[in-house]
Amino acid sequence: MTPHPSNDLHERHKAVLPEWLALYYDEPIEITHGEGRHVWDAEGNKYLDFFGGILTTMTAHALPEVTKAISDQAGRILHSSTLYLNRPMVELAERIAQLSGIPDARVFFTTSGTEANDTALLLATAYRRSNQILAMRNSYHGRSFSAVGITGNRGWSPTSLSPLQTLYVHGGVRTRGPYAHLSDADFIAACVADLEDLLGHGRPPAALIAEPIQGVGGFTSPPDGLYAAFREVLNPRGILWIADEVQTGWGRTGDHFWGWQAHARSGPPDILTFAKGIGNGSSIGGVVARAEIMNCLDSNSISTFGGTQITMAAGLANLTYLLEHDLQGNARRVGGLLIERLRAVAAQLPGVREVRGRGLMIGVELVRPGTDAADPDAAAAVLEAAREGGLLIGKGGGHNTSALRVAPPLSLTVAEAEEGAEILEQALRRVLS
Repeated sequence: MTPHPSNDLHERHKAVLPEWLALYYDEPIEITHGEGRHVWDAEGNKYLDFFGGILTTMTAHALPEVTKAISDQAGRILHSSTLYLNRPMVELAERIAQLSGIPDARVFFTTSGTEANDTALLLATAYRRSNQILAMRNSYHGRSFSAVGITGNRGWSPTSLSPLQTLYVHGGVRTRGPYAHLSDADFIAACVADLEDLLGHGRPPAALIAEPIQGVGGFTSPPDGLYAAFREVLNPRGILWIADEVQTGWGRTGDHFWGWQAHARSGPPDILTFAKGIGNGSSIGGVVARAEIMNCLDSNSISTFGGTQITMAAGLANLTYLLEHDLQGNARRVGGLLIERLRAVAAQLPGVREVRGRGLMIGVELVRPGTDAADPDAAAAVLEAAREGGLLIGKGGGHNTSALRVAPPLSLTVAEAEEGAEILEQALRRVLS
């Protein structure tokens, strides 16, 4: 009997790759190609993609404008390193600097969000001459040695060893924890009081790093304005704010182009990190900071693969498409319909604790009915049932990965949103009813 292609590949995967390299599904699938908001696996099954390679296929699969830009650039030169002038890198940096909202901005390109956050930590600690960092509980900032040291989600932080001293702050999760019962205003006041108390017991840290909406944490977020209130405490002490926009940037939240803009009363962050969606699958990350901070390093540095010509060409084409087609507006409109549709379903299912998020960044948290106890088994089962129905979604959360993550490409149509919601509804009912 001929082996099933994916089964054979799975066995080969296990033979040469680490055990901790996670795979979705009891029988993992190999995605071979995609178009628009759909992908196909090696067996020819078609799926509606509501996860986009972990929020990375931001506009669409096989977007002609992006594939042409990559092809055209590949015919000229792929790479030269940052030791040479690079026109596509300068052009993309100019656009991102302007869009960031940070005055006198400088942009440094990396190959991933992890590397971007590493760079931001390097800048903040060098500028402030402190290795102490404030981070949010339930947070995730990457898989490198320094990034796991500031990650507040235990499931993604394999070691307590770190070059940084990290202090964790309340506020990233609105509906759990000691302040969950409070009104939004009182929640913010309590978190600010906790931050002030924390800062009263030591020297001022270098920076606070925070995701405006926590990604791996299950698409949780504080009330709008929390980080603005935090900055009223941080700014007089000279403590920087690093906004980790790896998952929230580029209009995904619908209401804003950047997640920090929901907390804009105090202006833009001191440092902004980005990655994922800007490349639409190409490996692009980066850091934006005002010149005073970006230029504080007193040693030489380069990036071999950050800002290569081919990835910058992809990023330019992708960003142009996103802006010209108002995909932020589409995320707001279609995402609003999708979240309301899912909330209507959730109201009928005791196993759904909460449907949260904004734009096309939606979390569905599952619990054991009648309790607040996380139900990771149900989340895994819904993930499987959705795949069987032709829908790919993700999962996450700080409570044993009991939250489903829904994050389609920003060009999602109303009809596709309805189709995906119907499949997810059937999966939820199948598992939870």
